This record gives sequence, structure tokens and C-alpha cells, in this order.
Amino acid sequence: MNTNTIHLPNRRHLLLRMRFQLLGGLTFAILLPALIRMSFDQQVIWQSNMQVTIFAAFTAHTTGYLLYKRIGNFPGVAAAGYILPTFALTYGLVFVTIFFFRFEYSRFQAAASFIQSTVWYFGLSLATRRLDAFRLAIIPGGHVDRLESIPGVNWQRIHSPNMIVEYASGVVADLRADLSSEWERYIADRALSGTPVYHVKQISESLTGRVEIEHLSENTLGSLNPNQAYLKIKQAIDWASALSVLVVFSPLLLLVAIAVKIDSPGPALFKQKRMGYGGHPYEVYKFRTMKLNDTVVDEKEAAITKAGDARITRLGQFLRRTRIDELPQAFNILRGEMSWIGPRPEALVLSKWYETELPFYRYRHIVRPGITGWAQVNQGHVAAVDDVLEKLHYDFYYIKNFSPWLDVLIVFRTIRTMLTGFGAR
Repeated sequence: MNTNTIHLPNRRHLLLRMRFQLLGGLTFAILLPALIRMSFDQQVIWQSNMQVTIFAAFTAHTTGYLLYKRIGNFPGVAAAGYILPTFALTYGLVFVTIFFFRFEYSRFQAAASFIQSTVWYFGLSLATRRLDAFRLAIIPGGHVDRLESIPGVNWQRIHSPNMIVEYASGVVADLRADLSSEWERYIADRALSGTPVYHVKQISESLTGRVEIEHLSENTLGSLNPNQAYLKIKQAIDWASALSVLVVFSPLLLLVAIAVKIDSPGPALFKQKRMGYGGHPYEVYKFRTMKLNDTVVDEKEAAITKAGDARITRLGQFLRRTRIDELPQAFNILRGEMSWIGPRPEALVLSKWYETELPFYRYRHIVRPGITGWAQVNQGHVAAVDDVLEKLHYDFYYIKNFSPWLDVLIVFRTIRTMLTGFGAR
């Protein structure tokens, strides 16, 4: 081996390759159950209900795999934990569609395909746990020292261009630093050899789920513009789902409203001016979870909910923990003021305060505010300026990576949040 070169092989193990995982999954989850059925009746494969089921299972399995892999690319995701909900979602949608159009299908084949899909990918996850160690080689210089504090990565420092590294998934450097010509040649050689080369800020964002806004010249607002096509598609989905929620859950909403009135004096709904889409104020609707207070207090302090806030009613604690108090915001979604998923809207007085303290804070209003969001599932409720700056980094990551894949991940994490009560105040 030439000791003057860095050995950075980038070929992946067979078990980690997409073709093996997907083809193996299709064989195990779809072909194998069909062969078992054919061992009892060879003519079963020619039946129309069997053919419909195989096609539907193929669609659900392939979609589930692609969604599962895409979700696994986001920061802080233990991908194995999303196998069951991801495949339950895709198989559920596909077979509900088949049921809706009254196509005949094989329940045995459908159930076997779903079960064996989850078993296959859980098995792969266990088998590849040690093979999938993420290692990155760090080139000294600039702002790379902070990287080693990020967990979940095996960091390897390269002290000289002649140092041999046994294995790395890529190379990280501060490409804005004043690097020597030797390091620049090394980076160029790595890129030409097919090894991924990452800028320190790029890899930091992908591992932490935050976009740090420091200087406008370093983070042009154009790079943070959300996908306009998905923005319109998402609004249509939001509108249809909000209408469905209001129709289906209207009895529950009525019962909660009555319970709020019984629990403490005052209206069932809480209304508050908040900063919305495009920087335009709007009035948000929620179930009231606090006692009415006629005492004149500082408006900014009144808008902040503190941990263990004495103003929260007994019923309000339950409604906040389960997020049921948020359901009336479906009316805001119907009016085009909100989305199910997006940066959390702040009270008008708090939003104006944060705008004076934090650079680029107003830019979070480039997408519709949401009932839940990336910052909420990662950080929870915060109010202090320093904590809101951290929240802003999460919001900008969401805007920069605005996609259905990230929204699905937020939905899964929101369900977990509702079950655990994380971040509620």
C-alpha cells in the first residue's frame, strides 16, 4: 500500500445496499407467501384477487421502504423505531384504497406481506447495527473542533495528508478556512476518488437538525426558500384533513367544550393574536386551559406559559399534555392561516420581542405556522430568548428541508409526544 495516500474505501457492505434490501424484502414479503399458497393450489396465482393483492403489496412495500430509508436520513432518527409505523401507513393506505374501490383481494396474502415486510427490515436492522457505524474523517483548520461534541458519529482526526485512515464514510473540512495547498490537493483527490467531502456547516446541520443563521452572506435566504409546489399541495391536504377532523370529531369537540365550561368559569375557547404566514397577524383558536385573570399584568409575561404555571386548570393540564386543546385550530387551517405542521406561531407581543432580539426571526413566517413542528418534537415549549434562538435553528432546518418526508417524520414523533407529554406546559 502507498503510505502517502489516505485509504478511504467507500464501498458499502452487501447488507447495506439498497438493491439487496429491497429485492430481498420483496422476495421475503411477497413472493414467499405467494409460493406457500401455490404449494397448496397452483392455480391460485391466476386468480384476479391474488394478482390485485400482489400488485398492491408490491406498491405498499416499495413505497414503505423508500419512505423508511428517507426518514432514516434525518438527524436523530433511530430508523428501526419507524419500521412498523411506516409500513403500517403505506399498507393501510394502499389496502384502504382497494377496499374503497371494492376490488377483491386476498386477506392472507395482504396480512402475510405486511408482517413479513416488518420482520425483514427489523432483521436487517439488527444484522447491520454494527456494520453501519458512521465514521467521518476531520481535516484540521477552521471551525471543525465543535464537530466532535456531536454524538452518534465515530470522528477520526487526520493530522497530516500522509496519515492512513482505515475506514471513513466521508471527509469533513471547513472549506471557508485558509487551508494549505497540501490539504487542498488532498480534498481534491478525495473528491475525484468518489469519497464524499462535506463542509463543516453542511455536516453539522445534517447531524443536529438545526440551521444556524450567523451572517446573511453565509446563509442566503434563497437557499432557505421552501418548495413552492409542495407548499400548494400541502395546503390542499391540510384543508381536506382539517375539514375531515371537524366533521368526524365534532362530538368530541362539543364534549370537551362542555367539560371546559364545567371545570372553570369562562368561555370554552381561548382566542389570541399571533404572528402568522407572511408576517400577518391572525387570531388563533384553542380550548381554554387557563383560569381567567382580570388582574392587569405585563402583556409579555402573561403570554409566556411557565413550567408548573398556576393558571392552568385541572382539565387544562390533561388537554395540554395530550394536545387536545390544539384541535380548534383546524378552523384556522380551513381559513388558510395555519398548517398541521410548521413553525409554532408565537403570541403577537412575543413575536415582536423576538424580532428585536434575534436576527432573521421574521423569516420563519415564509411558511404557514403549524400546530406541531420540527422544533416542537425536538425541543418542546420554550420562551427565553436564548432558547428561542435554538428553536429558530430548528425552524430554519425545517424550512430548508421542507418536504413530505420530513412532515411524515414529524407526524410520527408528534404521536409519540402525545403519548409521553414531552414539551407540554
